Amino acid sequence: MTLRTALLAPLALIAAALPAVAEKIPLAEMSAYLNSMTTAEATFTQINSDDTISTGRIFIQRPGRMRFEYDPPDASLVLTSGGTVAIFDDKSNQPPEQYPLSRTPLSLILDANIDLTRPGMVLAHDEVQAATQVIATDPEKPEFGSIALLFTPAPVTLRQWVVTDDLGQNTTVILGDLTIGAEYPASQFAIESELRKREQAQ
Repeated sequence: MTLRTALLAPLALIAAALPAVAEKIPLAEMSAYLNSMTTAEATFTQINSDDTISTGRIFIQRPGRMRFEYDPPDASLVLTSGGTVAIFDDKSNQPPEQYPLSRTPLSLILDANIDLTRPGMVLAHDEVQAATQVIATDPEKPEFGSIALLFTPAPVTLRQWVVTDDLGQNTTVILGDLTIGAEYPASQFAIESELRKREQAQ
């Protein structure tokens, strides 16, 4: 068994606990679920395009904010706020790599209003082992890649996503149990605040 297969095994167990035959979750229902998720946090396992594995904790505050904290000894951090994604690499002395959120498919789940029924947005909508997978892209910017979202039903729950970037590379994020509705300070997602904190620590 490969490490990737082993990490995906928990999803197989979830699917096994669900009915063998399940109807696809409607796009409108998944949209409503995502729009109701103002804040969320969970542990995560990330499978990178080179098959390396990272773990940590993710914090989401919609619209537009996300924080990936990686487990020690990895002190890397990914912050999304103000329409910008910043990658703080603990192995580099350089400032964080920054690029517009609109250039990544993650913008599709961080938008203020998510509408998976929007024409041209959904590329695929399938039942996968009693779960529902939706592959979506920005119909106005398909060249920036796509995101495959996996949901389980009853109640609708986001379990994982796979981002395919503009180079065709895949990054899989498998979520642990989501905690919904917590409150976070704005500083938790502030890129400039994190940059100053790291500069002072040097």
